[in-house]
Amino acid sequence: MKSAGVICLSKWLINILTIALLTSCSMQSSPILFPKGPVTETERELLFLAVLIMLSVLVPVYLLTFWACWRYRASKNNCYRPQWHKDWRVELFIWAGPVIIIGIIGYLVVVYTYRLDPYRSLDNRANIFRVQVVAQNWKWLFIYPDQGVSVVNELAFPSHRPLSLEITSDTVLTSFMIPALGGQIYAMAGMKTRLNLESYKPGHFIGRNTQFSGRGFPKMAFDVYAMSPADFSQWLEKVKGAKKVLDVQQYQQLISSEKGHPVEYFSAVEPELFNRIIAKYTGKGRPLPLLKPDNLE
Repeated sequence: MKSAGVICLSKWLINILTIALLTSCSMQSSPILFPKGPVTETERELLFLAVLIMLSVLVPVYLLTFWACWRYRASKNNCYRPQWHKDWRVELFIWAGPVIIIGIIGYLVVVYTYRLDPYRSLDNRANIFRVQVVAQNWKWLFIYPDQGVSVVNELAFPSHRPLSLEITSDTVLTSFMIPALGGQIYAMAGMKTRLNLESYKPGHFIGRNTQFSGRGFPKMAFDVYAMSPADFSQWLEKVKGAKKVLDVQQYQQLISSEKGHPVEYFSAVEPELFNRIIAKYTGKGRPLPLLKPDNLE
């Protein structure tokens, strides 16, 4: 009896500690609780629904457990031996609960799978802001096809405007994620994945690789800036004023460089560079020379 009481007390202490930790979370430690865009807002909504479903099961179980322990405690000398083995109402209660819960979870899975589809555009094509992303060893290259510039380890885009990302890898498998804006999707050599995000207001966020990819993996992060239209225009002018041009030769130097690469701007980009990177591995189109980084471990 004492051991059962200790176990129950431990569970309650763990639950109280979990609630205290959640309430003390900051945006940096738990960005999904403080959404900055429609995707993370939907993810938070799904998280709260999942917690509500779990509580609908756990709370009655805990209450009934404590009620039974109190009502039939040893000092009361109460003894209750119900004949439940032939009671259809008990069987109905036992099976109906899980069936209803599974049905609710199945409905939510279908609905939110479509709502959180990373390929689904958040607005019409005329309003989206396009950026092409290339995972390298161990850094990120962002190509702006409509602006004709590119940046290493820094992603900037206008807030209040849907961001459409085309993602590939010129190294091993990596995973692209901006926790504050939601979504996670793999970057694979020879393939193109998509991710659609949006920021409600200007802000500074952190993006990262969430798939282990070698000794430089811990440093494979980048700054994300959602800007007002005026601020983004100023940022774009700064990038266009850079002296370097990302042609084929410069790209080969970039991909072969070591980890810890600083933010770097390129005022112009080789035409169709993104597609040529993919063609290195597919053999289709006009591929770049196949030069894989040899510093993986």
